[in-house]
Amino acid sequence: MFQSVYADGISGSAAGGNTSGADSQLESCPQPLGTLAVHEDQNEPWWHTYYRTYPSLGSTVPLLRLMIQQSNCFVVVERGKAMKNMMGERQLEASGEIREGSNFGKGQMVAADYTMSPSIQLSENTGGLAGSVGGLFGEKGKLLGKLAGGLKKNEASTTLLLIDNRSSVQVSAANGNAEKFDFDAGVGVFGSRSAGAANGYTNTPEGKTIAAAFADSYNNMIKALRNYKAQTVKGGLGKGGQLKIGE
Repeated sequence: MFQSVYADGISGSAAGGNTSGADSQLESCPQPLGTLAVHEDQNEPWWHTYYRTYPSLGSTVPLLRLMIQQSNCFVVVERGKAMKNMMGERQLEASGEIREGSNFGKGQMVAADYTMSPSIQLSENTGGLAGSVGGLFGEKGKLLGKLAGGLKKNEASTTLLLIDNRSSVQVSAANGNAEKFDFDAGVGVFGSRSAGAANGYTNTPEGKTIAAAFADSYNNMIKALRNYKAQTVKGGLGKGGQLKIGE
């Protein structure tokens, strides 16, 4: 399980093959394994559950792209919303509005060798602790019980799939997990004014838990890819396979 020095999150920056502030526990590669695009399918059920639960966290793509570039295991290419702007520049050149020599001609884009696809499975457990504390300390433990009622255990499980774009073959799949306890002060102990601020803060640990789970998934994938061995099928891939059916 990923235990980050950045409080279970991903931080820092990347520029080319150089990084600044990358987590020391994030796996890295001496040289990239290929080019990669990240595709988040927002039509999948997991996305709707995730966005409904944590609407302020937004897309997972920026987080994953930062983590991937920091690792130097893949060169990240744009296949998301910025593609519209990229194609717009080419349309401007075709219209004659771009200065001569800007070099937006055909054949400039880099192909994505692989596509990485993420998914999230969430669970949250908040029960039992307040009653246990109150029971242990009796009447004097009521306040402690209320405080303990705000202690939440956030858990996240994430999956990353790596697809070869030329063959459509799944190259790798990896699961990751993370958990974090955070304190929600909005349980009526400190009054309504402090409760609002504390509830806003509780979103941050949940986001860091998800980031840590993705880091765990990615680390597991990179460890497996270091010992990658291509799967082969007698007769060739997609040529009928070995599980023959009857007449």
